[in-house]
Amino acid sequence: MKIWEYIKSHKITSLLILVIIYLLYKNSGGIVPLRPNTYDSAPMTGVSEGMSLKLGSPSYMGRGIVPPQPDYAPAPDVTDRKVISESQLSIQVKNVRDATDKIMTFAKRIGGYMVNTSLSNPGEAPSGYIVIRVPQAKFDESLIFLRSLGIKVVWENLTGEDVTDQYVDLDARIATLNRTLLKFQELFNKAVEISDILNIQREIINIQEQIDSLKGQQNFLDKSALMAKISVNLSTDEFSLPYAPTDTFRPEVIFKQAVRSLVDQLRKVGTWIIWLTVYAVVWVPVLLIVLYIKGKYSSKRTVKK
Repeated sequence: MKIWEYIKSHKITSLLILVIIYLLYKNSGGIVPLRPNTYDSAPMTGVSEGMSLKLGSPSYMGRGIVPPQPDYAPAPDVTDRKVISESQLSIQVKNVRDATDKIMTFAKRIGGYMVNTSLSNPGEAPSGYIVIRVPQAKFDESLIFLRSLGIKVVWENLTGEDVTDQYVDLDARIATLNRTLLKFQELFNKAVEISDILNIQREIINIQEQIDSLKGQQNFLDKSALMAKISVNLSTDEFSLPYAPTDTFRPEVIFKQAVRSLVDQLRKVGTWIIWLTVYAVVWVPVLLIVLYIKGKYSSKRTVKK
């Protein structure tokens, strides 16, 4: 209750303190550094299925030139499956930069390449992230090499996506469009009217663009199936790596988390002290003026009594 009585008897001072606390709280949140997660998250999904054939046009259908109807190629039997392999690992290492360099060198040596890499907090508990692509035939060898790099493999995940059906579907659609294109070219050679020629030419260009797009998607699936993707998280601190804990109660983990929480809170207190010190040029003079006015007012009341 003493606090409440103080607030009632010192309204201006209390209001000033609340305003200063609000300003400090509002501004201190802007200087906390954010640790970016630079993860390669581009999904290897398929392609748009929204393509349509704009076959036929009233301008030349009425003149006896019937646009070709697409036929469909039978799906071939596939013995060589196309699988896109991907792996994610979290590895504790002694030296993050050295491990990153070794991974890039290894990828180049086996015919792969580095997609992207990043390094954060190089001075204190450094961590890194690297994404590489390696030939599918060297996928298992690459995983063995990566496991041997670190002190401990904290987490590992392997996935595979079979895109054979998608690839075969693209192949069939390309074959159908090619046959349709040939028929339109035959119509183009027979066309006499300028309007017919222009309409058929427009359809030929449209079909050719669809063929090129489907071939590009097929080429992407080919390359993705030939080159496996491996994403690796590296850190000298095991507990800063992404992983799924298997034990429900781990005292050593709880202790480290408590220490980190304490350090984090001390940093926040330090941040507040710094902000309070910087803003002292504002709130100290105001506080002194308020105290001076209050003292004058109190002394006048005492004299009157």
